[in-house]
Amino acid sequence: MRLPLIAVVISGLAMGGLAFAQDKEKSAKKKSDAKSVTVKLSQQNKSGESGTAKLTPMGDKTKVEISLKGAPKGVSQPAHIHEGACPNPDPKPKYPLSNVMDGKSTSEVPVDIKTLRAGNLAINVHKSEQEAKVYVACGNISKAGAAKKKESSKKMEKS
Repeated sequence: MRLPLIAVVISGLAMGGLAFAQDKEKSAKKKSDAKSVTVKLSQQNKSGESGTAKLTPMGDKTKVEISLKGAPKGVSQPAHIHEGACPNPDPKPKYPLSNVMDGKSTSEVPVDIKTLRAGNLAINVHKSEQEAKVYVACGNISKAGAAKKKESSKKMEKS
């Protein structure tokens, strides 16, 4: 009779320990999860295109969802994350994003959101494949997720 009692006690302790370990993992994951950030994309070059880019943490990757109003129908518009700030970030893309089509794009970049927010980076949308040098919308990625100054948005609209 002692053997079944010992087996029950040991299995109860093991199950309790497993449940505790799972709870600890869940709480550690919640603490490490960063929140989503919304970046305002302001028009450039009188494009009439503006909107947002939502950055959502996915562990060591980040999902980027671009939504633009005023985008042309049926035109594939390249989008990237560049080093530097709007209105004139470094022309060489740091992270490519899926092209914006009919105002929408969803991408995944191979870097966590904390790294994106810590750098001097901007999201930039180009007019088309053929006119990639013409920027139509841009937004700075910052700790707050929005352009650092309202004044910088006004400057971009005049560009």
